[in-house]
Amino acid sequence: MDWFEETYYPGWRQRIKVERVLHRERTAWQDLLIFESAEFGRVLALDSVVQVTERDEFIYHEMLAHVPLVAHGRPRDVLIIGGGDGGTLEEVLKHDSVAAATLVELDPAVVAGCRAHMASVGRGAFDDPRAKILFTDGVRFVAETDQRFDVIIVDSTDEMGPGEVLFSEAFYADCRRCLQPGGVLASQAGNPFGELDRLAGKRQRLGAVFADVGFYTAAVPTYIGGLLAFGFASDDPAARRLTALQLAARAVPAGLAQYTPAVHAAAFVHPPWLAAAIDGRA
Repeated sequence: MDWFEETYYPGWRQRIKVERVLHRERTAWQDLLIFESAEFGRVLALDSVVQVTERDEFIYHEMLAHVPLVAHGRPRDVLIIGGGDGGTLEEVLKHDSVAAATLVELDPAVVAGCRAHMASVGRGAFDDPRAKILFTDGVRFVAETDQRFDVIIVDSTDEMGPGEVLFSEAFYADCRRCLQPGGVLASQAGNPFGELDRLAGKRQRLGAVFADVGFYTAAVPTYIGGLLAFGFASDDPAARRLTALQLAARAVPAGLAQYTPAVHAAAFVHPPWLAAAIDGRA
């Protein structure tokens, strides 16, 4: 394999030069590929879609994890759906207030492959005594569990294949049931530029369940289109409207490379085209 090619639409693709294939297998759920690249270090792809690269994973994982955790203020129990590379788990465990982080991953091969070949992403998070790793269906877990969480983070693949069910109204309703009062749900929401209709659909489904819903964004270079949206939902409208000054007064882990209170607040500010898409007016 000389090049890895990712197709977003028939007329929109990106290619990454493959220096060396480290691992490839067809799991029970998906095609898993880990390869080495000169530009981005090691790359995890599932069903021919880039999930994580060593070079820019910090942008995605810091924004997905710290925005809901700092917005909550003092999270103790955190649930992660997906996230088998360990990057979100590692960021969650940087918060001293977190007593337990439960990661529910459908495909054990993702965790095994990343532990063997992309350990720099999880940085030992799977071995932290506060971490509990469950290999099961995340949809079933939130439908059946009696546990309650302060923050739920959905670190899923895109709205297709095994990850499609993690964007349904029924799933969001089960997540809401699993949240403590004042709890926050954050989720990967795809490329807003290429998926305007999908983004409006996510807004509608989240809004049917939660009292307050919004989206924030970050630029992640290796995701097609660069711009990535994250869903944010809570029954407490104040959680989404905290200022940079208010956020700075909270416990923020030291040494982060992407997240700051100012970046957090600014990520919820959208240009008109994106605001219109979120509201279904595009």
